[in-house]
Amino acid sequence: MTFNIGENIGPYRIIEQLGQGGMATVYKAYHAALDRYVALKVLHAAFHEDQTFTARFQREARVVARLEHPHIVPVYDYSEHQTRPYLVMKYIEGDTLKARLNKGPLSSREIEQVVDSVGSALAYAHKQGILHRDIKPSNVLIANDGVMYLADFGLARIAAAGESTFSSDSIMGTPQYISPEQAMGRKDLDSGTDIYSFAVMLYEMVVGQVPFSADTPFSIIHDHIYTPLPLPMDINPKVPESVQRVLLKALAKDRDDRYETVEDMIQAFKHSWEEAGIPMQGTAITMRPGSLKTQAKSQPPFKSVEPAAKTVAVQSPIAKRSYSWMWISVGVVAFLCVGVAFLAVLRNRPARQTQPTAVLQTPAPPSLTSLPVTGAPPPTMENLSPEVAAASDAVSKNPGDPHAHLSLSLALWDADQPAASMQELAQAANLAGPANKDFFLKAAEEFKAREAWVPTAGMYLRLAPISQDGKLTVEQEEALHEAIYKAAEKKDMPLFVFFERIDNLDLALGSIARGRYALHNGSLDDARLHLANAEKVKPDMFEVFLLKAEVEMKSGNNNIVKPILLSLSSDLGAPEWIRLMADTFLKTME
Repeated sequence: MTFNIGENIGPYRIIEQLGQGGMATVYKAYHAALDRYVALKVLHAAFHEDQTFTARFQREARVVARLEHPHIVPVYDYSEHQTRPYLVMKYIEGDTLKARLNKGPLSSREIEQVVDSVGSALAYAHKQGILHRDIKPSNVLIANDGVMYLADFGLARIAAAGESTFSSDSIMGTPQYISPEQAMGRKDLDSGTDIYSFAVMLYEMVVGQVPFSADTPFSIIHDHIYTPLPLPMDINPKVPESVQRVLLKALAKDRDDRYETVEDMIQAFKHSWEEAGIPMQGTAITMRPGSLKTQAKSQPPFKSVEPAAKTVAVQSPIAKRSYSWMWISVGVVAFLCVGVAFLAVLRNRPARQTQPTAVLQTPAPPSLTSLPVTGAPPPTMENLSPEVAAASDAVSKNPGDPHAHLSLSLALWDADQPAASMQELAQAANLAGPANKDFFLKAAEEFKAREAWVPTAGMYLRLAPISQDGKLTVEQEEALHEAIYKAAEKKDMPLFVFFERIDNLDLALGSIARGRYALHNGSLDDARLHLANAEKVKPDMFEVFLLKAEVEMKSGNNNIVKPILLSLSSDLGAPEWIRLMADTFLKTME
């Protein structure tokens, strides 16, 4: 059931693979009858077994295919190949708005084009009763002829249609662009959610950075829900006051306070632009890092980690941000904020926002509505350990030193303050910079020595793409697999480790992580589904057998479990940690 280069799939001949995500693989194909190239988005094999999802996918695809607008990437066809559904879309060669922003500030003409193209596409779709739900620069395509298209329109709606496969993975937006109501898991979404996400894009284009960014999804969505919008003029003094007023209204926390329609927002934005004496055409505006204020309360200049793509037909994977955030409760927010507030007061300096990284949304089991507070109570001046006090003092003296922050994070972990430790680790990682291999390796090894599997997994995941030729050593890869597998049983793992980052590294390992997370924190059915996904991708993977043993153990099928564990514990080719875990499970069965 593979789509091979050179193979004919119906009337389409596969030319090359363009990309792959957690849900679909994208191919460039040639349609001989019409003499044109097209893009095929093919669902991964694991999804076709869910007949409910497949039926709803087809039904929703028909709805999206009816969208006919000059700035929406058209869907030409829907079909199946050996039970695997795929969409046929217009092939667009060019670049993404995200890649364009990485090259420098937009001209006034380009800003006008984004406003008109994306705005008109959204307005049209809203009139058809369809929301996008994932507006972001990487979903805006710029063809070689200069025409802009809004991509993946409605694909969030399509993927969210799955009742079984995606019961706990309903589509949500990208954290940096997500609306407050979407972040809170509201089901009654309306055009206001797209207006907010579109306004975040406008903010990024004229200010030079997104309003909220951090190293964890939790921090970003918490800010969208609770933190006042950073004033554009405070970050970039070149932003006209009239434009700031429009952004403040469009990005209001309460959707009733935003513009009623996309058209209203576009009209207000254009009027404010012209009122400021900056015509919508012909004037290049420099609003990038060189002219930004460096204030402690402001975010550092926005830097994307997304590489520019050679082809934009389907630059971003379907359902790339595909997991629900409704489980993040007020209890979690309060608990983590106490830790952050403590650190800020202790150092007598404001808590700083961090540089954005590639972000991933995370799955939460339907039964999980809040995280229990574990460990010691939040630290106070009275119950500080000498190690935490000393580390905090070192941070106060060297606020820009990532190793000082790492030492404080480790001290907080040793003091049984995991939430505060993880927040401090995020601060340290961002100060270290995305390419600091020595820092990430040291952090990973320090936390591994403490058997702190969640931060260990996070640090190895940061290390992997910047290692030699993008590959970890054998020992490091084994440590990464161990950390991810063991971290996956922790309820707070999705707050700090991005499941999609695991997917990008190893799709089978990503399914294993989701499966074990579901097994310990969600449902047995979901665990079996993710295990089946991993088996299809890498059937001989040691973690597949280990997770299968755990799943069957929970099901009470000890006659199946024991042979698997005996085989793993005696297999000298298996990693030592796999053998030890298998042996431990065997002892619990005795």
